[in-house]
Amino acid sequence: MATLSMSKKKLFTADYEIHASIKMLYPYIQTASGLAEWFAEDVRINNEDKSFTFFWDNEEHKAKQSAHRTNHFARFEFLPENEEDSKDPSYFELRLEFNELTQSVYLKVMDYSDFDDHKELQDLWGGLIEALRKTVGG
Repeated sequence: MATLSMSKKKLFTADYEIHASIKMLYPYIQTASGLAEWFAEDVRINNEDKSFTFFWDNEEHKAKQSAHRTNHFARFEFLPENEEDSKDPSYFELRLEFNELTQSVYLKVMDYSDFDDHKELQDLWGGLIEALRKTVGG
């Protein structure tokens, strides 16, 4: 009989209105240079295997861009650090959505991780989105 992990991953989702066009925002959610301006202290891309390295608090976290659609979304899957991660990898997805009724652009964040403090995660993403708004002027 399989044993259940105590650190089951959870999905956090939130929508944030950003006063900028989708075409302007897309490079900030999909490119290493764009992500480095608001999402992490630094982001580098390895040209050989196309992996991204995100730097936070002097720690590096490697991820692959597992999916993207130009001017719509980008999804980054973190490379496994142990066997459990390889079976159920953490990821985050940044999706740009346009509301026809309000003519507003929203950034939908999906964060699938073993981070269990919902309030802290909400505060973290709120701060990141504020940094993005300041960067793009929106």
